[in-house]
Amino acid sequence: MTDPQEKTASAGPPDGLDARRAALDILELIRDGQTLDEALGACRSFDALKGPDRGFARALATSVLRRRGSLDHIIGAYIDRPLPKKAVRVMDILRLAAAQTLFLETPPHAAVSTAVSVASERRENAGYAKLINAVARKISDRGASALAKLPARTDTPAWLWRAWERNYGPQKTRAIAEAHRLEPPLDLTLKNPEDSAKWRDLLNAETLPTGSLRLSRVSDVTALDGFNEGAWWVQDAAASLPVKLFEDIDGKHVIDLCAAPGGKSLQLAARGGVVTAIDKSETRLLRLTENLQRTGLTAQTIAEDVLRWTPSEKADAVLLDAPCTATGTVRRHPDIPWSKSETDVVALAELQAKMIDHAVAMLKPGGVFVYCVCSLQRAEGENQAREALARHPALSRRAVTADEIGGLSEAITRDGDLRTLPSMLGTAGGMDGFFAARFVMAG
Repeated sequence: MTDPQEKTASAGPPDGLDARRAALDILELIRDGQTLDEALGACRSFDALKGPDRGFARALATSVLRRRGSLDHIIGAYIDRPLPKKAVRVMDILRLAAAQTLFLETPPHAAVSTAVSVASERRENAGYAKLINAVARKISDRGASALAKLPARTDTPAWLWRAWERNYGPQKTRAIAEAHRLEPPLDLTLKNPEDSAKWRDLLNAETLPTGSLRLSRVSDVTALDGFNEGAWWVQDAAASLPVKLFEDIDGKHVIDLCAAPGGKSLQLAARGGVVTAIDKSETRLLRLTENLQRTGLTAQTIAEDVLRWTPSEKADAVLLDAPCTATGTVRRHPDIPWSKSETDVVALAELQAKMIDHAVAMLKPGGVFVYCVCSLQRAEGENQAREALARHPALSRRAVTADEIGGLSEAITRDGDLRTLPSMLGTAGGMDGFFAARFVMAG
């Protein structure tokens, strides 16, 4: 079984050790605590790659992360006993070899021989070369049939599966897991939505019900029509929805908390909002500044911890895209299931509650507050909305309507909040999992 979006990446040279080494280094950086995006930015061996090798290394690393559960299950069938902890790099080499033959259609001899070569380069791994050779060969011969029999839940850690099954039921949970197995398309948000037909045709894109433009796999975003003139920016369709919950903000003061990398700030500014964007990361705010310059939009950016910053005067609208486990973005960040835990949910939920309380204090009477997270965990979404109403009697919920979000009525909860799932818009390529709730401060 080959993920359709990943077939094109198999163009990497079959004898290219550099790409395999880079993929292995990326996995090691992630294991040491970096996110996939951080690892891609910090990995020197990856940075040195060019052309097809670069695309192949990235596809190889993400395939291992996306299908790690399945790969480990298949590898385990050919190993008599678990490898010692010090051999963790050996396990990654086996995962890379298996991913090549099972998902990237790399010729078996190339996947096996390069795995042995990479293992032999380090003394601590060289002793496993024969094992790697034997296991990789068996997987290339029999792995596809074993893979076809594995259920979708194999690639989802047990704690996440249990939580999703409790919250969404078995059928929706299976659909979420299936969506996570596929590489996502690229979504764009237009600076001027009235130009949708023009850019749809120029980019050979699909217009989604939400208004986003969707493209298939793109190797270089900066080479697309409209990039240099700032006609659009990259933003998942689901991530574009929370800003749509604000009504008329033209000329009004809007505070965007935890704003970087800035897609929502750009949306707010494009709608005429007088935007103040707050984020504690100067590096991430730099990306927002660059996008503001590219698009010709305006916003004030402030590098500060949200919980320490207070505006000089209260705002007409406040958006809080709070730090979260980001379990709704697994399609684009397949490292997340293996780097997060239930304790992260608890710790982040406590932080989110503090941020909500701080954000509410910034609102004028009659002001609108939108809280959102890219998490599928109810402790970070639905529960936070319910508890915020209990803590702040002056707040009231303003229910989301289908026409505000492109007619996606299935994304509206019983309480009137927004809840997207990766399986929604499934025939068009899915979308991120997002939660958003809209509140109004009593006048």
